[in-house]
Amino acid sequence: MCRNIKPLYNFEPEATDEEIDLAALQFIRKITGYNKPSKVNEVPFFAAVDEVKIIIQTLFSNLETKAPPRDRDREAKKAKRNFEKRIERLKEL
Repeated sequence: MCRNIKPLYNFEPEATDEEIDLAALQFIRKITGYNKPSKVNEVPFFAAVDEVKIIIQTLFSNLETKAPPRDRDREAKKAKRNFEKRIERLKEL
């Protein structure tokens, strides 16, 4: 899995519309290989981003979990620690 893809479901507070928009854009960029589409491809590119946003929102509203929501701050600290460990391992090489 791509390290840049971050879970957005089951967090407190919930994922914002902006986070969902960015996730949809990232997904479409990844599968098309375009960072920025050409003029001729802008309409289908951004239409796909909009459709993926709707799918994500529908998915999140229909998912059910018994797990308690994850704390954003705690998860961010854990990610930072993991990043620092990776950097330390790279320095050892």
